[in-house]
Amino acid sequence: MSVTSPTSTRPTGVDPAGAGLPLAVTIVLAFLTAVAPLATDMYLPAFPQMATELGTSASAVQLTLTTFMIGLAVGQLVIGPLSDQRGRRGLLIVGTAVYTVAGAACALAPSIGVLIGARFVHGFAGAAGIVLARAVVADRATGAAAAKLFGLMMMIQGIAPVAAPLLGGGLSGAIGWRGIFWVLTAVSALMLVSVVVLVPETLPVDKRTTGGLAATARDARRVLGNRRYLGYTGAMVFAFAGMFAYISASPFVLQNVLGLSVGWYSVAFAVNALGIAAASAVNAQLVGRFSPAALLRTGIVALVAIGLLLVLDATVLGLPLWPTLVLLFASTSSLGLIAGNATGLATDQAAGAAGTGSAVMGALQFALGAAVSPVVGLAGEYTAVPMAITMAVVAVLAAGSLLLARPRN
Repeated sequence: MSVTSPTSTRPTGVDPAGAGLPLAVTIVLAFLTAVAPLATDMYLPAFPQMATELGTSASAVQLTLTTFMIGLAVGQLVIGPLSDQRGRRGLLIVGTAVYTVAGAACALAPSIGVLIGARFVHGFAGAAGIVLARAVVADRATGAAAAKLFGLMMMIQGIAPVAAPLLGGGLSGAIGWRGIFWVLTAVSALMLVSVVVLVPETLPVDKRTTGGLAATARDARRVLGNRRYLGYTGAMVFAFAGMFAYISASPFVLQNVLGLSVGWYSVAFAVNALGIAAASAVNAQLVGRFSPAALLRTGIVALVAIGLLLVLDATVLGLPLWPTLVLLFASTSSLGLIAGNATGLATDQAAGAAGTGSAVMGALQFALGAAVSPVVGLAGEYTAVPMAITMAVVAVLAAGSLLLARPRN
């Protein structure tokens, strides 16, 4: 019988997800982890409108994005370890509720200063959905089962980067930037109801850590001292850094260098995002036949090979249109074989401190993504070389990290 009650703590048989959680719960968790793309990509088209209405500069408006990302990173580091002591469900409900209120505060912000502050709270509270969704899965599944669940979540998450910019572009002209934040608030309110109704407590009281800050520090040392956890986490984080490099550079590379129109750029961006979702769906089917480690190695090898081909494409071949588009699609799609498997394998190594392990992974993911984003623009808006080199370098670093995770004889 699958989990149906918030008070239940253990699955007792096969469920719709096939790996420890009902499918409805998996879908809710996946949408909670889609907080970041929805809350960033949807309002990007409204930046000029925001600067005009609030009487401020473009750089000040961009700070609303920066503070949101900082809030996401810091929030994960606080909420993840805290959930190892207090449980998942209560913190998830509180975090989603605060996220909903913060979204309304953003919509009502009378000045850029208030908006910047509200966006930090928005990110901090939104981190609960990201870090605790991973922890909930880790509580209920290990090995191939966890990799399958994380793969399914990644498949659903792949919809968000496609829908968010398209929705934002359409809504910014119709309802303005404040209307976009009201839409985000409504979505988060729906998520709050879904969490209350569907998501169970997955960390029993007898499995929670005790001892306050000392216990948190102990868990952090244990997680960070686990070589295999660091290896799988590094593979995940560096692979995602390559995607952040692509996302940051793609408006300039695809439009200024390859000559795509705004409309065709949106199509190419959407196709690449759908590639991640499709590859994640394939991975979910393959996990039953091949081990998560083998699938992860395949994804990493593909990422490195494609990264090196992109460098050759940008520096020697002169960036021909269709080969470049195919390489970018293949690079982003390879994440479908990496994300779910690396996350599942890493959280296995953080058993007993899944919240802390999830927090470290999430914080590193966003911190490194924020670090590589400006690097790809160092040579200007009319070259793809920095993007290609960055994607190749982080792919090689992902492969090196994966070597660190190999069992020792």
